[in-house]
Amino acid sequence: MTPELTVLALAALLQGVQFVLMSVPANLELGPGKTAGPRDPQRLGKPLIEQVSVKTGRLFRALNNHFEALILFTIAVVVITLGDKGTGFSAACAWTYLGARILYVPAYYFGLTPWRSLIWFVGFISTMAMIVSALI
Repeated sequence: MTPELTVLALAALLQGVQFVLMSVPANLELGPGKTAGPRDPQRLGKPLIEQVSVKTGRLFRALNNHFEALILFTIAVVVITLGDKGTGFSAACAWTYLGARILYVPAYYFGLTPWRSLIWFVGFISTMAMIVSALI
């Protein structure tokens, strides 16, 4: 397996870890009646993310942010892999992306400003650099 595909698999596992980190406190705070139910707006009153504590809300948003970032990173890995454009540079970018995503979770959870945004930017730039390197 290429380094980029390895990192993609690890990023998917990170997504699973983030889901657990968010869902456990959300279930404890809201109870399974809300979290396991159909989540109909008229029944809940407002979205679950608006009903949890500040830090659990941050975990919700960090999880959603990773879904968004993972789409672009997956595209980068697919382009690198199918285009047979993997290099040491693309591997380093992939590992940098993963490191940034790992650091992003506690940075978001603890409200580390501006570090959270800077960490996000490192992951984003790494992903874009992978795509650009595949085109060169």
